[in-house]
Amino acid sequence: MKRFMSLHLLTAFLFFLFTACITAQETSYEDGKKYILGGLEVTGLQSYNEQTVKTYTELRVGQPITIPSDQISAVINKLWGLELFTDITFYVTKIEGDNIFLELNIIERPTLSNVTVYGEKKNKINEILKDTDLKKGKKITESLIANSKNYLQNKYKKKGYLNVKVNIATAKDTVGDNTQSMVVNIKKGEKVKINDIIFEGNDQLSDNTLAKALKKTKKKKFYRFWKKSKYIEEDYKADLVSLVDRYAEKGFRDARIISDTFVKVGDDLIDLKIKVEEGNKYYFGDIDFVGNTVYTDRQLGQVLGLKKGDTYNGVLMRKRIADDSKPDGEDLTNLYQNNGYMFSSINPVEISAENDTINFEVRIIEGKETFLDHITVTGNDKTNDHVIFRELRTRPGQRYNKSDIIRSIRELGQLGFFDAEQIVPKIENPDPNAGTVDIGYSLVESGSSQIELQGGYGGGGFIGTLGLSFSNFSIKNLFNGEAYKPVPMGDGQTFALRLQASRTYRVYSLNFSEPWLGGKKPVRFNMSLSRTQQFYYNPYVSRKPDKSKQFSITGLSVGLAKRVQWPDDFFTVSHSLGYQLYDFQDYNIGLFNFGNGKSNSLAYTFGLSRNATGGGRIFPRSGSNFELTAKFTPPYSLFNGKDYKKLNADFDQAIEDRDSEEVERIDQERFKWLEFYKVNFKGDWYTTLIDKLVLRTNAEFGFLGSYDQEVGKVPFERFYVGGDGLGTYTMDGRDVVQLRGYENQSLTPYSVDRMTGGQSQDGGVVYNKFSLELRYPLTLKPSASIYGLAFLEGGNAFNNFHDFNPFEIKRSAGVGLRIFMPAFGLLGIDFGYGFDQDYNPNSAGPSGWQTHFIIGQQF
Repeated sequence: MKRFMSLHLLTAFLFFLFTACITAQETSYEDGKKYILGGLEVTGLQSYNEQTVKTYTELRVGQPITIPSDQISAVINKLWGLELFTDITFYVTKIEGDNIFLELNIIERPTLSNVTVYGEKKNKINEILKDTDLKKGKKITESLIANSKNYLQNKYKKKGYLNVKVNIATAKDTVGDNTQSMVVNIKKGEKVKINDIIFEGNDQLSDNTLAKALKKTKKKKFYRFWKKSKYIEEDYKADLVSLVDRYAEKGFRDARIISDTFVKVGDDLIDLKIKVEEGNKYYFGDIDFVGNTVYTDRQLGQVLGLKKGDTYNGVLMRKRIADDSKPDGEDLTNLYQNNGYMFSSINPVEISAENDTINFEVRIIEGKETFLDHITVTGNDKTNDHVIFRELRTRPGQRYNKSDIIRSIRELGQLGFFDAEQIVPKIENPDPNAGTVDIGYSLVESGSSQIELQGGYGGGGFIGTLGLSFSNFSIKNLFNGEAYKPVPMGDGQTFALRLQASRTYRVYSLNFSEPWLGGKKPVRFNMSLSRTQQFYYNPYVSRKPDKSKQFSITGLSVGLAKRVQWPDDFFTVSHSLGYQLYDFQDYNIGLFNFGNGKSNSLAYTFGLSRNATGGGRIFPRSGSNFELTAKFTPPYSLFNGKDYKKLNADFDQAIEDRDSEEVERIDQERFKWLEFYKVNFKGDWYTTLIDKLVLRTNAEFGFLGSYDQEVGKVPFERFYVGGDGLGTYTMDGRDVVQLRGYENQSLTPYSVDRMTGGQSQDGGVVYNKFSLELRYPLTLKPSASIYGLAFLEGGNAFNNFHDFNPFEIKRSAGVGLRIFMPAFGLLGIDFGYGFDQDYNPNSAGPSGWQTHFIIGQQF
């Protein structure tokens, strides 16, 4: 036995010498001796199967093998590459003639059993473990520990924790064989902030000018809350490039940063020292265009906008050649791209510098005129292809036009069927020789149908609203049972049912809309039916409404809207005709002076709108959207032969005589057919200020007028201002105008009833409103779009045009949050403070804080 052990040790020692010689590369592999592998034993395994390791070595019993040789070294290197073992050793156990027997001894790396993280919040630990891939069962290697440590240190340094310290320790765990637990200890320390920024060598540009060029690197000041003063290396390096660009904008082409250092002035404070070399100031000389045949030098010069003698501005010149920040920018590249020359390239080249003047050549390779070959769409599982293709501005055979692609993205986003943030056009199969290219639009469908759930107080009690709106409906499949998923969808039509109800109030409505009537042109057809009922309710007499006393409105309207090409193709002209029947059954609502009878309204509405917003419907980032509508009834007083002056005189006399029956008769005769005109304007403008910060500017105006002053203003179609703007009680055709910071409809003046002397809120005949709203998105992912907002608003309503003063407004300010999820629709909450007193006779002083909700659900 001892002899065998000695032989075993001797053989192992000889094998070690062989491999050492191989490693030292001093002995040729040709000196090795050839054997037949008689057997291979794997020892030291704890968690791996022996046969698996043997298979991985690719060594087979019976195969020829040379000892020593690169064959064994290759096996060892292959096993080391797995990073699963801490030691790998081959031993020669015995030699029998030409047969050699080997032992492969392996020491496995320990397995990670659990990880404990200290120094970070609990809700952040899962993110750390995911990013570092520290999960149970992972083999613990030196590189795993080093990479995890470096990642965490860099992660926190990027957030401004320059003094962060990360320690990772492991210890044997008794839970399993060869397992170790790990402890990650993170000491972030305080965020390092910038105490001061010191510039050196700047004679031409002031410290203040250079400091403004550093967009994300700011020194600490007590009033700074929008842009933080923490030091983040990545932002700082980008700002140094911006600083050089600022010099280039001012004509200093040769400006450069000689050095930048930071000096520690405290545990969490540093000073930045930036030394610059400004160089000389330059001016543009001759700018010649070379290679252009499609456009003349004059046309290109007008777009470039740079002239001889102008201060040299390298940044501006790059933007005028190709502005990467604006896909639809007015630059030379887009000029060619929008005219079919997709393969064009434009490069400005300095050809000479004489004293302080730089001469340029703008070298243009126009390439071959490009045409569209194939247009494809993907990702539309519910929406039919023709609904998408009819919105596209790109067609096979058309000349390539980049602006058409951008416009197509906007049109698809405006449909509301797809996630606007994920509409991606892909340039496919470009062929410069043939002058052809394919375009593929990648789409991600979002919820396009909606359930509306609202609750509010009005009309004598709680009002609940249930609405079903299918905005991608397919009416042709209405009787196709297989198309119900859960309803027939895919043709882009809108079908909506809505019910509002309370103890005293009910409304039923049905709406249908076809956006492409006939399927060839964007002509929208709309039809709606509605029925509303209001029951008499006196809480002092009974807790139940008296349904024998009621007021109802039955309405029908049809309309057409068409996109037009002038002044541009963002405009839409609409026409609609509507009829309403007002029926009173022993019911007096205060607006009319009669409680029994009928009144009719036949009105034509003309609309002009322009929707040119960009960035999607949920969170527009640019552009504008305005709508002007004018609603008219026929001027019955011109041809019905009634003497309204005499009717008014008789009415005044009846009021004086307190003859209620005569008052009711005259009022019913005067308003048998309603006569009015109504003008509304609403405009929204969106401007991106910084990064994703968007300013929404809004202006609104409405006026209800009459053709004949003797007829007077109709009691319907009035304006009610204030509150959340949810139209929970709109049976009389009123416009409910949002103005946060005040109770619902509380900014509508009261009027005096001449018969009873009491006050009533009959609605305004003119209103105006202005608002500024800052919006910033927290996330715009398909699963949830969330943005916060801060607003300033002002508006008011007036009982007649003579009292109208656009500057006499009720003011408010506040903050809010909006959440849009396909499963729930738009949810929102606003906290607004009203600075002025509303029109409620019982109120005193400012309106104060009010909370407003927006509730909806979408699937």
